[in-house]
Amino acid sequence: MTQDIRICFIGDSLVNGTGDEAALGWAGRLCAMANASDIPVTYYNLGIRRNTSKDILLRWESECTLRLPDSCDGRIALSCGVNDTAIENGRVRVDSAESCANVRAILRGAKQYTVLMVGPPPVLDDEQNERIEDLSVAFARETQTLGVPYIDLFSALCSDDAYKREIARNDGAHPRSEGYSKMARIIGSSPSWWFHTLGES
Repeated sequence: MTQDIRICFIGDSLVNGTGDEAALGWAGRLCAMANASDIPVTYYNLGIRRNTSKDILLRWESECTLRLPDSCDGRIALSCGVNDTAIENGRVRVDSAESCANVRAILRGAKQYTVLMVGPPPVLDDEQNERIEDLSVAFARETQTLGVPYIDLFSALCSDDAYKREIARNDGAHPRSEGYSKMARIIGSSPSWWFHTLGES
């Protein structure tokens, strides 16, 4: 019997793949690679532009419950944080403690599913990157405490000059196709990414 693997990728514009002329983002690329390896995946891209962890906390359960019935192998990949660290009206949109509390609540609430978290990538702004890096480290601690796999994008991309040039040529936050391909390769090569084991079984 064919496995019914369904994945909800929930997060922000960087989950959505905003800026990718191929309209795949990293989520679409990872699932295309899985399907090419005869791993049947149905994926739902639930990335919304400008969403913070606070926004995602309010919507994730209703959106994922509709798409992940008990009869399937339901999985959730959560990724957020860049919007939390943005300055708006003179203050950070969501402070670090609240961001961590939101992520903690989402991951605890999603324990009936197979879950992983992908950390936020860097942007072009150095000051915001300091906040993103701190938040990524905090998210890693939260996920470790909860026993949820965490894939760190920030460390892999913060010193990548080609990635930084690409977001500079776009809008300072979102890459184009090559940047999303790079994200997909980082995530796909992580031992925390699900399909290594599936592909070998």
